[in-house]
Amino acid sequence: MCRQVSISKLSLSALLACACPAQQWEIGAGGGYGLYHNASIFAPAGKAAAGFRNRFVVTAVFGEDLYRRVAGEVRYTYQDGDPFIEAGSVRANVQGQSHALHYDLLVHTRGKEKKLRPYLALGIGAKLYRVTGPANPNQALGAIGRLASNDEIKPLVTAGGGIRFRLRQNLVFRLDFRDYITPFPKNVIQPAPLGTARGVFHQFTPMLGVGMVF
Repeated sequence: MCRQVSISKLSLSALLACACPAQQWEIGAGGGYGLYHNASIFAPAGKAAAGFRNRFVVTAVFGEDLYRRVAGEVRYTYQDGDPFIEAGSVRANVQGQSHALHYDLLVHTRGKEKKLRPYLALGIGAKLYRVTGPANPNQALGAIGRLASNDEIKPLVTAGGGIRFRLRQNLVFRLDFRDYITPFPKNVIQPAPLGTARGVFHQFTPMLGVGMVF
């Protein structure tokens, strides 16, 4: 009788171990560069390119590696990029930056026991476009569009992938790529009356980082 109970307990433990694999957590940081695919403004006075300057990024991540090939993580990314309007050799810009916060689902091509783990990522979140400098009241392209001293939060979709390489048992090196996709922030870059903004902003962002696993 006791032997049967012990066998039953062992069987139950084995089933629970299979159903609930060991969970791992990761915290990390890194840096990279944000490359924008910008948009346009069309107005009766003409057409102008509108967007944000390419600049460096800093990122931090906190993730959970719950299943063998599926993980999730919360990521914050800061990008130092000034909003601008440009037509030919004439340009206007104001100091600014962006802050992105999102949750990504990661699907790995290899199990967590492997040292090298490529993955694909897809996520959602929000991005704050923040203006940190005063707008010029006499903007050269004001008949097409204006740069305002406003902050604006836009919905965010992220897509990309990366590679995680385990250097030691609790240390990983990461090569990440994300495309940060948002609608046009019309409160920051304002089309002139009767003008229209066209396009979606893509911030193509390669990043290098390290993480601690526990």
